[in-house]
Amino acid sequence: MLETFTRPLERCFGGGGGGGDGLLWHMDLKPHASGDYSIAVVQANSLLEDQGQVFTSPSATYVGVYDGHGGPEASRFITHHLFPFLNKFATEQGGLSAEVIKRAFDATEEQFLHLVKQSCAARPQIALVGSCCLVGAIANDVLYVANLGDSRAVLGRRVSDNRKSIQVVAERLSVDHNVGDEEVRKEVEALHPDDSHIVVYTRGVWRIKGIIQVSRSIGDVYLKKPELSRDPLFRQFGSLIHLKRPVMTAEPSILIRKLKPDDLFLIFASDGLWEQLSDEAAVEIVLKSPRVGIAKRLVRAALQEAAKKREMKYEELKRTEKGARRYLHDDITVVVIYLDHPLGSSNGRFKNHRVVDFTSAPVDIFSPNVGEADDSFRVIA
Repeated sequence: MLETFTRPLERCFGGGGGGGDGLLWHMDLKPHASGDYSIAVVQANSLLEDQGQVFTSPSATYVGVYDGHGGPEASRFITHHLFPFLNKFATEQGGLSAEVIKRAFDATEEQFLHLVKQSCAARPQIALVGSCCLVGAIANDVLYVANLGDSRAVLGRRVSDNRKSIQVVAERLSVDHNVGDEEVRKEVEALHPDDSHIVVYTRGVWRIKGIIQVSRSIGDVYLKKPELSRDPLFRQFGSLIHLKRPVMTAEPSILIRKLKPDDLFLIFASDGLWEQLSDEAAVEIVLKSPRVGIAKRLVRAALQEAAKKREMKYEELKRTEKGARRYLHDDITVVVIYLDHPLGSSNGRFKNHRVVDFTSAPVDIFSPNVGEADDSFRVIA
């Protein structure tokens, strides 16, 4: 099974240029062991910093959404390394667990640090690159959600009130590690009682050391390794930051949930979606829309909101080129997972499909190397 991850990635082109938007890629609908899933990505940055992937087998489903910052290197690196580590450690320990997931996150962080050390002399800016990391894993009717940063997982869950009317509510399953949240800000401040400027309000938002909004990530090595933060090598990329200790971590928040019949669907998305849509609005769209192309539909709803905020027409936004587009909205990655029946049920879900399947969004939307794996961020042991 590990070969599934290490061979060149399969890019499953469900379609591009959705609705005339040349920066939108989507896979409308594919099966997984307990239902269907849909994935879509829209690019705003000159280089796509978001990455998304889904791995399916008869016994497990993995979902990954990686929202990079400072460049695409970290999110692309995670795409190549996190799922293989998950598979390796789950195999060694006889199945998924919170410990397996934490080990996979730790190993990915360590390997990226190794890459930074290898590359630093030639590419010192790689120490400034990082990525949020959101992972969902389903096995044996148990859902695991692990995250670093402010990508988010939301569950659409059916509930009934005393009058026996049925509703579907939005239940957030992940923690936003963003110092814009007061609790997260207090958590960071408590870890640095001797630094009155550990969190600073600048350029309209709260930021750690006036630089970054998220408190947990893969990468951002210069904010985790004080010796690097003082290295004059980085002066060309900005002011030196004197750190007494790391100001960010790669410690994931992990939720474990036994799936129930009333758990209808999951939405995994980078913060580009949640900046435009509330949890409730996203769940409502999924609930009331056809399955085919549902991830694309969520992305379009977010883009329409972004256009409205800028007092421009949606058609005008779609004509805006990448790079300039970043002033209107962020890169957005969305994966919707429908939960129809228990894992392991003998309904022949995979009879007409390969036993193991892997879908990964393009490295860059319709770039020349879109059909190829990007090998430049692999670490050779």
